[in-house]
Amino acid sequence: MVTLFVTPSCTSCRKARKWLQANDIDFAERNILSESLTLPEIMEIFRLTDNGTEDLISTRTEWFEKNIDHLDGMHLTDLYCFIQDNPSILRSPIIHDGKRLMVGFNEFQIRRFIPKSVRTSLLHEARLLDRA
Repeated sequence: MVTLFVTPSCTSCRKARKWLQANDIDFAERNILSESLTLPEIMEIFRLTDNGTEDLISTRTEWFEKNIDHLDGMHLTDLYCFIQDNPSILRSPIIHDGKRLMVGFNEFQIRRFIPKSVRTSLLHEARLLDRA
């Protein structure tokens, strides 16, 4: 099952929700400002990133501007706890299905959450159209 972690005023979160609904992908939505991420969820999200904090921390937040040096020296466990207490520093949406992770919304990259059987069927249909 896909989990869509959102913040209320996020335009990209609304786009992701709309895309998942339009493509009939079952998902659970969580507002990370009202229902904080658990430490295991934060650890799992970090595990799936390519670039760790670069992928997850929003550089547009006021906190980031004031504390960038503090973040660099922070122990990983402290960072996880800090994120849990201050989820607004995370980029959003965060889309996760247990195997894959996407941070932000990209209409082409989000297609990875379409089930493989559906992707295979769509590819087959496209090849048939190319032959016609």
